[in-house]
Amino acid sequence: MEEVGNFKFKQCINILKASGRRVGNLPELRGAIAEVSENSIYHHTCQFFLREHSTEYTNDFARWIRETLKENILAERLSSIDPYALKSAAEVRLELLRRIDDHLRAFPQHRQALPGDEFYFNEAITIVSSIGVEAGNLAEFLLAIRYIDVESIYYHFYDARIRLGEETDDFSKWIEITSGDKTLVDGLRAIDIFMHNLETTRGMIVAIVEEAVKREMEKFIL
Repeated sequence: MEEVGNFKFKQCINILKASGRRVGNLPELRGAIAEVSENSIYHHTCQFFLREHSTEYTNDFARWIRETLKENILAERLSSIDPYALKSAAEVRLELLRRIDDHLRAFPQHRQALPGDEFYFNEAITIVSSIGVEAGNLAEFLLAIRYIDVESIYYHFYDARIRLGEETDDFSKWIEITSGDKTLVDGLRAIDIFMHNLETTRGMIVAIVEEAVKREMEKFIL
């Protein structure tokens, strides 16, 4: 088995940067999505999960389209895009454009946002830092997961899927190498982060790791 060190927890914070781009209707939104940076696409989709998560919206575009333009059908279609199931912000962009184009072909008339209600495109400067917490075994890992900030959960369990370019996360990758506990690894990778907010996801991670720790303890008792 590959030798690795302790798991070192990190977290990320985002500093917003205005792109200077704003739009007031659906065709303008479509044009801007095609042209803005991948950083902006990532911020308005993937990083939405760091800022908030509701059952109605999963990205900033869907929220604006529904709340401002009242285009409920398109808002639902955009909210069903799971950015973490795609490989990159570039793929997320293409899927957004495909669904908006389909909608514009079916419904060519569009509403105009009132002054002050336009959509403003932003980017984010992401700063990653260590939080000074490490885990050398599952028991220590479980304790850390209970108390670290959600920004750390996001960085290791959400952002990693895009950062690593794989459909995996930092937690299960470390556990796979250090313990080889396939049941635990499979359990963590089965968590559907698209359907849950960060605190709910934390609770699911804790429950799955707790069961693994109990299994380890039972080996010594037996």
